[in-house]
Amino acid sequence: MTFDEARALFPVLARYAYLNAGSVGPIARPTIAAMERELHRELEEGRGGAERFEAVVELRRRVREALARVLGVDGECVAVTSSTTESCRLVVAGLDLGADDEVVTTDVEHFGLTGPLAASGARVRVAEVRDRQADEAYAAILREIGPRTRLVALSHVAWTTGHELPVGELEQELTVPLLVDGAQSVGAIPVDATPYDFYTVSGQKWLCGPDSTGALYVREPESLRVAAPSYLSQETYEPDGSFSPKPGAARFDPGWTGGAVLEGVLAALEVAPAWRYERASQMAARCRELLAERADVVTEPGHATLVTWRAEGDTKQLVQAAHEQGVVIRELPRLGWLRASCGWWTNEEDLERLVAAVA
Repeated sequence: MTFDEARALFPVLARYAYLNAGSVGPIARPTIAAMERELHRELEEGRGGAERFEAVVELRRRVREALARVLGVDGECVAVTSSTTESCRLVVAGLDLGADDEVVTTDVEHFGLTGPLAASGARVRVAEVRDRQADEAYAAILREIGPRTRLVALSHVAWTTGHELPVGELEQELTVPLLVDGAQSVGAIPVDATPYDFYTVSGQKWLCGPDSTGALYVREPESLRVAAPSYLSQETYEPDGSFSPKPGAARFDPGWTGGAVLEGVLAALEVAPAWRYERASQMAARCRELLAERADVVTEPGHATLVTWRAEGDTKQLVQAAHEQGVVIRELPRLGWLRASCGWWTNEEDLERLVAAVA
């Protein structure tokens, strides 16, 4: 599949320079078609029959395996969830953290991660990396780790600065679990999640899947307590609610997902071309180069697919003004920054329109 053929699968790209996959990715025609077929099947055949139920269970298994391939892991270690936020909650709750424990994170994290950490009751230690050079993050994070640390939790790619954080180096150093938020990495850059204790996935961002889709990789599922069981968590259960969990990470599946959504995830994953990571990297580098001629760019060269820069003026108004010119970007609240997300579908014309809108 050529670039032009692949790009043509996304109708929104004919109207907008769509540069906000870091929030919600564009959706492709085959994804919608797959969802519509499943919805019409449910319309004609109903949703409550045993055959239909088994078909959706099989769809869930296929989605689990497909997402595992994206992560380079065994499907038995993947739970199908609704978001990275939900995946983070499942991990933090299962670790049974308390007031005597500490968790270490950074000041460039999304509330989807920091919120569950704060609600755990543990003391949250925050490494200050936002205003440092990217290569200083490793030392800053290590300084916050102490004898009471029970968990280190941070993003693979920061949603604010766009920098890749040193998750690989930390994994080799740590003796406590590492939770990696993959919201801005999975589908954007190559990911091998096998070394990490926990790795979360967002389906609607860089994977361009339907809303409310995601996953959680748990390297050793039996080591994490099922703190929020759903009907899907159990192999057998008793009248008092005690249960035997399913084998593998399926025990963490938080609830039912409709067949149309599952079909949409599978179709979205099939759309992504083999050359997607190289193309996205090239476009991000070009985006940064063009913006650096006109703005104070926060994101250093050689990182992932987000490019952030400091704006002059009201960022909400600037985002709205860009949208009126056919350019979709995002403001970063309270920072005075704007952010562009460069995907494998991005072309030079998109970047030229971005530069014109910024100017």
